[in-house]
Amino acid sequence: MSPQPVFSHFTSPHGPAWLRSPVGLGRAAAVMLGVVIASDVLAIWADFTMSDVSGALADGGTSADLQRRADHADALYSAAGYVQSAALVAAIVVYLIWFQRVRVNAEVFNPLGHSTSRGWVIWGWFVPVLNLWRPRRVMLDIWDASGPHGGRGSHGLVNGWWTAWVVGLLAGRAGFTEYRKADTAQEIHDAVGQVMVADAIDIVAAVLAILVVLRLTRMQNQKAYEGPLPVGV
Repeated sequence: MSPQPVFSHFTSPHGPAWLRSPVGLGRAAAVMLGVVIASDVLAIWADFTMSDVSGALADGGTSADLQRRADHADALYSAAGYVQSAALVAAIVVYLIWFQRVRVNAEVFNPLGHSTSRGWVIWGWFVPVLNLWRPRRVMLDIWDASGPHGGRGSHGLVNGWWTAWVVGLLAGRAGFTEYRKADTAQEIHDAVGQVMVADAIDIVAAVLAILVVLRLTRMQNQKAYEGPLPVGV
């Protein structure tokens, strides 16, 4: 960002707002989302392994070798779940810090362009039901405020990311619910197939999230360098 931006501080309706560079946090968020993608790839490998073994057991396999494979698959599946959870928690922390930063910056760019209070930047992700749409609304307000003067950029990237995120979230919950309820090898096989689909959707959502983070960070950085719109334009 510009070392001395013309509009560096403003008292918005949501509280004091100040302009700070989102570049470092944006890069960190993108890296952590990349770690999430790597953990999802590991999870899909574990899914395939578990699906293969549970399918063989459902077909009536009982050999000692198959039992060893089943034990290995179970251990791999559990380990992948822990890795996936740890990566997601770490990414959430970094992402939300970045999200807060770009929201405050956006209030400097357009103090009146936000339909929700600043508190929803964080809490919007955790309140049941509301978390299916509120973060998207916050993001769109930030996106519009950070766009070029006199225009509004397309929401296609944000909408694509949010759609993938919600579908993956719901698919993941459904798959894990079925996996916890599964008692037979066939039920485990079917449930793991659902989880595998959810993990694949998560990868798509994470890739799109990286693109959103990098694009919005670049938009804010560029707008800060350009300075405020000249009077009369």
